[in-house]
Amino acid sequence: MGTVVSIDVRPPFVDAPVIDDAVAWLHDVDERFSTYKPRSEISRLARGELLEAECSASVRQVLSMCAGIHRDSNGAFDVWHCAPGGGLDPSGLVKGWAVDGAAQILERGGATNFCINAGGDVLARGRGSQASPWRVGIRHPHHADKVAAVVLAEDLAVATSATYERGEHIVDPRTDRAPRGVMSMTVVGADLAHADAFATAAYVMGLDGLGWLAGAPGCAGYAITHDGRVVMTTAMNSLLERATGVHHRNS
Repeated sequence: MGTVVSIDVRPPFVDAPVIDDAVAWLHDVDERFSTYKPRSEISRLARGELLEAECSASVRQVLSMCAGIHRDSNGAFDVWHCAPGGGLDPSGLVKGWAVDGAAQILERGGATNFCINAGGDVLARGRGSQASPWRVGIRHPHHADKVAAVVLAEDLAVATSATYERGEHIVDPRTDRAPRGVMSMTVVGADLAHADAFATAAYVMGLDGLGWLAGAPGCAGYAITHDGRVVMTTAMNSLLERATGVHHRNS
């Protein structure tokens, strides 16, 4: 999926084959969903060589989830028109969906305290230590080696959409232009598939996305504007450990 995934398991540890199974699952998802591989199902579907009804059950499931979020977001999330140049790209959901699946494999193998980081989007289960939940940093918009805030994540997912890592790779499907509302949008939720997709949709909406997130059960949002301010939903207050160098207000 064009990114690096790391798995951090804390006690109780699991046997190595459990980790191997989780990694194998991620590779299998990549084979089916990668937009970089011409023989993946997604690439073939995008070229019209497959019909959606001919795709595997997992591809149909993901596309159904994407369609639901497209409806819920009033078109701000659209996997057929979300990347420069158009075409089909469900990466805004499928990366998180893949991580959620890997987490289920780890849990079946006995893991209760672990963290999976997929290109900066994080799924945390249990605690990082007996003394503390997992600490997930939200990158500072102007300093790559600093964080704007730290989320205390226990059985939560944290996903961010922004341009400072990959440039302008997100298109507002309603205008076919790059969104200009915010520098970054972070969403905290129960699972990474929805947190990832909601972060993309809310980023496209700009600050209006925070109002949308406030109405989504179990979600919290944290936006950094182009002038360095932070606006966040009320639900985010209890999740933050600290914030540095930015001005905060609730939405």
